[in-house]
Amino acid sequence: MKHSVEEIQLKNGAKGLLIHIPGASVMSTRIQFRAGMLYARNKDVYEIPHVVEHLAFGANAKYKDEQAFEAEFTKNGAYHNAWTSDISVCYETECADFEWERIMNLQQLSICEPRFNEEELKSEKANVRSELTGYMNDYYRLLWPRVQQAVGEDILDLADRLKTISNIELKDIREHYRRTHTAKNMRFIIAGRIRGRKRKIMKMLEEWDLKEGREFEIPTTDLHSSEAVSIRRKDASNITFGFSLVTPRHLNPREVFAMNCLNHILNGTTNSKIFGAARKRGLVYGMGSSVASNAHNSYWDFDGEVNIENAEELFELIQTELMKTLNGEILDMDFLAAKSYALGRMQMGAQTVGQIADYYADGYFTNGTVEKYDNMAGLIKSIDKFSMIELAREFAGSGIKGFAAVSSTEKAFISELETRLNF
Repeated sequence: MKHSVEEIQLKNGAKGLLIHIPGASVMSTRIQFRAGMLYARNKDVYEIPHVVEHLAFGANAKYKDEQAFEAEFTKNGAYHNAWTSDISVCYETECADFEWERIMNLQQLSICEPRFNEEELKSEKANVRSELTGYMNDYYRLLWPRVQQAVGEDILDLADRLKTISNIELKDIREHYRRTHTAKNMRFIIAGRIRGRKRKIMKMLEEWDLKEGREFEIPTTDLHSSEAVSIRRKDASNITFGFSLVTPRHLNPREVFAMNCLNHILNGTTNSKIFGAARKRGLVYGMGSSVASNAHNSYWDFDGEVNIENAEELFELIQTELMKTLNGEILDMDFLAAKSYALGRMQMGAQTVGQIADYYADGYFTNGTVEKYDNMAGLIKSIDKFSMIELAREFAGSGIKGFAAVSSTEKAFISELETRLNF
């Protein structure tokens, strides 16, 4: 979808993107605060941002409880959601274009005028506990926090997060909300038919009753490698694994696209060098790799599931193909095919208003960057094979690596698999 992007700063200190999409039939918003787990007052109430997020659509200045607010919000089909990460608490809405003002006013109520109360706090603490307990049975959600801890990130794993929920009191909720939900700590993305409405949108946002506050910095941590982490589960019938290679710097968009091309070559399809070859041998049903970059660090992540009897052969394959990559043994035809695939996916990736908003949210909320979608084709075409290989060498040579696995096997076996990742 054709669109234009403008960054604006409001008088109250908030800043964000207005994305005009001619003829759009929906309006999509993202309101983000740096208010995630890393900004909890202390580790004893670590889960507090998650509980604040759950309370976001509860009682407010006009509606007595979540049910009343939900009935009004969704009566014409509008959608809302919220999510929490280490860094962010983000509130999302999507609605038909004809009711964008009504939904924005309701969003203002929920964000600026919540009425936290003991009854809803009790319910949402129970809901968060239920959510996290369910995640304990999702082995990927279980292992990735342990990978983060293994490289030195200052976070809690799922089991320890669960322990903090009972410590959270109403005064903690109000303290965290007041400290983090401020104008200068707010970023937003509004996508839809903006032309002719810009002044009204800005005026509405500037009237939000939020304290000025300050924009929080993303914390820095000295990262390092550590030994393999083995999470024993007697009922685990296979090995679910994840490992991360980290370089302690931010990647620019061109570098991210380059790593995405490499991930496609290695794990993108059943014709890929690791996943495709493993499928052909009957070693795995699924595995993959991805890259992520924040203000301070970038992560090259791999994960998958493998039967115990196939694990050694799979990790030998991973080691072999990664060593070939680091030695520059990538065929031109494979590299060009990956770029062609990236161009095709790029053209398919902006078909809805929500997709466009999500594309800009990733870089803007984390790093404050705005890489216009129209520039993507040129960036992808400009990627060269040598730079892609050099990036892989940078990740492998950084000395920062984390590995974790969930299985019923002995730790010695998991540690042996991890040695295959010494490059």
